[in-house]
Amino acid sequence: CSFLIYHLISNLVISVGEVTLGEGNRNKLQKTQREQEKAKVTQAACALLNSGGGVIRLEMANEDEHPVELGLDLEESLRELIQSLDLHAFFETKQQGRCYYIFVKSWSSDLFPEDRSVKPRICSLGTSLYRRSGTSVRLMDSREAFNFLKTKKRSPKILGKQPSSRVLKVRCQNPHNLDPAHRIFQKDQLEYGERLPFPESQFVEFKQFSTKHILQRVKDIIPEYVPAFANTEGGYLFIGVDDKSKKVLGCAKENVDRNSLREKIEKAIYELPCVHFCQSQCRINFEVRTLDVLAGGELYGYACVIRVKPFCCAVFSEAPSSWMVKDKHVRSLTTEEWVDMMMDTDPDFESQLSLSSGPPLSRPVYTKKGLEHKEDLQQRLFPVPPGHLQYTPESLWKELSSEHEGLEELINEQMRPFSQGILIFSRSWAVDLNLQEQQGVICDALLIAQNSSPILYSVLREQDQKLVNMGGYTGKLCVMTKVLRLSPESHAEPLAGSGSPIDYPTSYDLEDTQQMEALLQSLVIVLLSFRSFLSDQLGCEVLNLLTAQQYEIFSKNLCKNRELFVHGLPGSGKTIMAMKIMEKIRNTFHCEANKILYVCENQPLRNFISNKRICQAVTRKTFMKNNFKEIQHIIIDEAQNFRTEDGDWYEKAKSITQREKGHPGILWIFLDYFQTSHLVDNGLPPFSVQYPREELTRVVRNADPIANYLQKVMQEIIKNPPFNIPPGSLEMLREAQWAQGVPGNFEIMERSTREQIVTYVAKTCKLLFEKGYSPKDIAVLVSTMDYVEPYKHKLLKAMRKKRVVQVSDACDMLDDHIVLDSVRRFSGLERNIVFGIYPRTAESAILYNILVCLSSRAKQQLYILWHDDC
Repeated sequence: CSFLIYHLISNLVISVGEVTLGEGNRNKLQKTQREQEKAKVTQAACALLNSGGGVIRLEMANEDEHPVELGLDLEESLRELIQSLDLHAFFETKQQGRCYYIFVKSWSSDLFPEDRSVKPRICSLGTSLYRRSGTSVRLMDSREAFNFLKTKKRSPKILGKQPSSRVLKVRCQNPHNLDPAHRIFQKDQLEYGERLPFPESQFVEFKQFSTKHILQRVKDIIPEYVPAFANTEGGYLFIGVDDKSKKVLGCAKENVDRNSLREKIEKAIYELPCVHFCQSQCRINFEVRTLDVLAGGELYGYACVIRVKPFCCAVFSEAPSSWMVKDKHVRSLTTEEWVDMMMDTDPDFESQLSLSSGPPLSRPVYTKKGLEHKEDLQQRLFPVPPGHLQYTPESLWKELSSEHEGLEELINEQMRPFSQGILIFSRSWAVDLNLQEQQGVICDALLIAQNSSPILYSVLREQDQKLVNMGGYTGKLCVMTKVLRLSPESHAEPLAGSGSPIDYPTSYDLEDTQQMEALLQSLVIVLLSFRSFLSDQLGCEVLNLLTAQQYEIFSKNLCKNRELFVHGLPGSGKTIMAMKIMEKIRNTFHCEANKILYVCENQPLRNFISNKRICQAVTRKTFMKNNFKEIQHIIIDEAQNFRTEDGDWYEKAKSITQREKGHPGILWIFLDYFQTSHLVDNGLPPFSVQYPREELTRVVRNADPIANYLQKVMQEIIKNPPFNIPPGSLEMLREAQWAQGVPGNFEIMERSTREQIVTYVAKTCKLLFEKGYSPKDIAVLVSTMDYVEPYKHKLLKAMRKKRVVQVSDACDMLDDHIVLDSVRRFSGLERNIVFGIYPRTAESAILYNILVCLSSRAKQQLYILWHDDC
């Protein structure tokens, strides 16, 4: 149960050992000890703020028996972490005996009163980013750093490919001497006591060291001044010049070696962390000159000048002071990790969980326009009833009650103290959270009730942090655990580890319906989210939400639904469901990926699924050739386009999944008769015996103009279906629901020759790229493989004229190229923009089916180009 709780809610507890508490007690400490204790507490607090919240446990080093406060220095360090926001909004304290607890709520920049665009996503004690401000060096705070990095990221091309090569100009009062600093920089020697003809400025800094430890002092100042110049407009750092008198005093030759000084400076600069947003990976552009300082014609010592040019992106003095919990240990973030988290931004979609207001570890979650939002899904799946406690899902509760004698009495007894809320049952919350099922668990039940912290009950047979970091819940939250054993006497027996050893403040209780619904909406994100295909295009993880219809099918008890036919309309998410079910099979039955087989008709879809590493993936032809002795579970996708030319694939799949007597495997078959692309036998059993059967009628993929065209074409199929499609299978269109409000483009036009077609495609692609689209967004689909090669040569030629990118087939969808392939081979895949090239003489019996296949592949823009078969 503790394993499950860890993944459900952030109940992280960090023990930092002994700490002296109380203002008077802390004032008596030596400075070193006080700073060490403060560092332990602030590092733990920073890590928890950035990791979903939790608890810091301190052992009181002082002997006070009465309650004490933290101490002003500790409070000030915590306030510094949260950018001087209300301390109580993120931290609460409680003393229990000799233990002192600091309850830490997850960081959320949503509490900033100003515009979200200036809110840093993570907490830091220091950014390690410096900039010049007049004659000073300024350490940026988190908000300044966020704006600085955002500006650099938005326009890296200005300086991106090479550092600026312009000569630095130092503004001075003499208009006839525009760059005196550069003139001094080019010299070989200076006179001791010589006064330089310009003052310190934004572009010039003077430093003079009288100590013998010159090399160490130089090493100490490099990480501040060089990044400050590089992050601003560049400048000169003069070492050996007094900043007040502007006199050259140099470093005495007895105290410094010329070569050692240069090597020390260069080594210190090369060690500075740099982060790039541009394509260039260039290093800091600087030059070091060591000048002789003469006194009376004799060598007295040396002065040194470092010229720093503006850097294209960002230079740090060291890694930022920021921490996170990973693998139950507090560890510091690297510079790259810190920048990645600080600069995470939302993709431009209808957001369900925004990075700008979510906890640091949350990922962006969105739905297509026109689909249910998390609020709608929560009201449909987990409504909070007024004035009473509701058990849900009702059907599962009835099943569990009938299967396990005494369970109803046990649960009702536990619920007696609660008057309003919702008790959510699951056969395994572990599987629902994409974890392996826990052995010996009858069921889990999560209680969300008013005036109580959430409680997770695990009911055993006789003998994470996801709600915050994934669900985006920003309130104070702990989930209490209660492990119950259903005994023959039907009473609850709390087991070891049940409950929480820490007495949380009452502010962690859910006060009203609004707080309960906010938490349940985070639960919706946790349970219904899946990794979007868009993640592969953007290079960062983005989450989509399942529709309520998809979630209801996904939630089925696999042990009671070992075989299932899932009929889905085009764009209803059948392939997504197939992948989610394979993940659930793996967690429910504790099996490895090599025990699960995914079978489809075409190589491109096989390759796409194989890259997910959740199963073995093969085409139907390969499936019919091999034995697959280790396979226990089979998922069939796009089954309407299977064939029987190599044998009866359906009977083979059944025999494999049923060969272990008494323990049959899973056989789920996904299909869509509307997308049938041939006229031969598909090997499916008759439609009348395809039971049990579920239907996916919520269409989520296509923009409005494309969806409207699809509906018209599908009506034509219903009017005159091909002979190999059972008419009853098409009636599900009457139940179709189409997502509305998604803008897009649809065009259908005549082009008489191939040359005209490829010229139009190349020209349109060039315009799309100028608008910011990528080659990964585009697919060009032809009717059959016979047309691929003839079009490929002409298309490549036209693309070269327009200076457009590479063209290849669909076998590796993740490559940065335009796909050119047949409609049939692109089955099950999708791209934002699709060009469909189709001859007038195409097979008329399945013409509309092919048009459905073609059109449903396009998410945003669809261009259908008819031509004569020439």
